[in-house]
Amino acid sequence: MIKDTVAGIKLLALDTSTEACSVALQVGTDILTLDEVCPQQHSKRILPMVQQLLSQAGVSLNQLDGIVFGRGPGSFTGVRIGVGVTQGLAFGADVPVYGVSTLAAMAQAAQRLHSATQVVAAIDARMAEVYIGSFSLQNGLMQPGVAEIAIKPEDISGFGLNGEVYAVGTGWQTYAEALLHKQQAVIAADILYPSAQDMLTLALPALGAGHFVAAELAEPVYVRDDVTWQKLPGR
Repeated sequence: MIKDTVAGIKLLALDTSTEACSVALQVGTDILTLDEVCPQQHSKRILPMVQQLLSQAGVSLNQLDGIVFGRGPGSFTGVRIGVGVTQGLAFGADVPVYGVSTLAAMAQAAQRLHSATQVVAAIDARMAEVYIGSFSLQNGLMQPGVAEIAIKPEDISGFGLNGEVYAVGTGWQTYAEALLHKQQAVIAADILYPSAQDMLTLALPALGAGHFVAAELAEPVYVRDDVTWQKLPGR
């Protein structure tokens, strides 16, 4: 049952969509967080990290009000791992789930760490593309502007943002010159990956509004649905 106040909330969040693995647990107003950069180790690390925080807080899965997950965009495999682990935990504990954009989570981190009000978040999507979206602050939460897309940096038409804009994510590290040509921004080098603690912030209003769903309805958002494979010689 969803609690009426933050004071009674117990909420778990996890993300495995990028090279980082992130877990956060909110118990009332207290938040515990674990963030690790562990490429290709997500399936081994995520459950021990979840158990570590639950044990530290003395909370069991069936005491949770819900589980929040990074729904993408990001690594296809990483996003699938996050959704699958969330569903497994939620089914076993009979708790609802809610997906949060990984780009929105990084934008929310810019608000938390730098008091940003406008953010362009970009994740290196490989194949010379980025997953990218713009966000603006409304009532303390980052809300989407330009829709999230997978695109080559040189093909971006612009975001129409004026004033101070922060740039977050690995996309701004890989394609800084090309992206700055499209949108002048302050690159926040301390925000490369989404953190589950910011997913908690974005999910709280949805919890109060009853927007969490049953585990079987958890869906990834890949943004890019097609993958181009180079044909191997002799195949």
